[in-house]
Amino acid sequence: MPASEQPTAERPSGHRLFAQYAHAPNALGYCGPTGSAALVAAATGSPPVAAALEVAAVAQRFSGAWPYQRLLAAMAGVEDPLDPSVVRGYWTGNAMSAAIDRSEFGARLIAELAPQAGHYWTHLNQDLLPEAAPSHAFHVLGVYPWSRLLGVGPEPLGVLESCRIAWASVEEVLTDELVVTGPQLEYDAGTDAAPAVLRLGRPMTRRIRYRLDGHPFVDDLAPGDTVAVHWDFACDRLTADQVSSLVAQTTHQLTAMAPRVAGQR
Repeated sequence: MPASEQPTAERPSGHRLFAQYAHAPNALGYCGPTGSAALVAAATGSPPVAAALEVAAVAQRFSGAWPYQRLLAAMAGVEDPLDPSVVRGYWTGNAMSAAIDRSEFGARLIAELAPQAGHYWTHLNQDLLPEAAPSHAFHVLGVYPWSRLLGVGPEPLGVLESCRIAWASVEEVLTDELVVTGPQLEYDAGTDAAPAVLRLGRPMTRRIRYRLDGHPFVDDLAPGDTVAVHWDFACDRLTADQVSSLVAQTTHQLTAMAPRVAGQR
């Protein structure tokens, strides 16, 4: 395991890191099994409920994240899909995920996901390969159907913004919420003379949650910290390098999908 990925107070184990990012959509009923107390215990660092085997069993029931992490680990030569370097690579990006051949990853991933999706997601085919990446950003912006519905109303944009991993600077720490500022997605439907575009907009200030049953996922947050945001929940503290990787991951995905978005009017 790279030294930079060794678990410490600032760099939690892969099981805890997965739980921190996966909890919010799981609690909303969007991903993974119901009633996953192991995720809560792991994300807040509260053993012994979140034993490693229990978190691993829960993670394997995430039909979105798990195939990516399993394939990313296999292509990177890492034994455990819950190794912290693999978890970090999928959710926010790192050197490992950046080095993966995107075309090969995409071809192998689509071959696995397409039969499961059946006729509901017919876009899971070779045409999607130019957008493929071993990342949560690709799953949200490329695999999920919401980016194909941007012209029908505000809901698709709201889902994409909530589901992607965003980065935001902490402005104020309240009892159960944080006041944070960060860029959000915006959609321009275009005109006859200009194509439609999905992009990162100007920084916006908003309130998000950061505690669950009185326990934060990240201890000792303070103004000036940068947090990862998933479904309006602060799930992780990001270093400057991690922010750079997440920005690069997101920017790549928006650029790769731009031709498809431009043609959807």
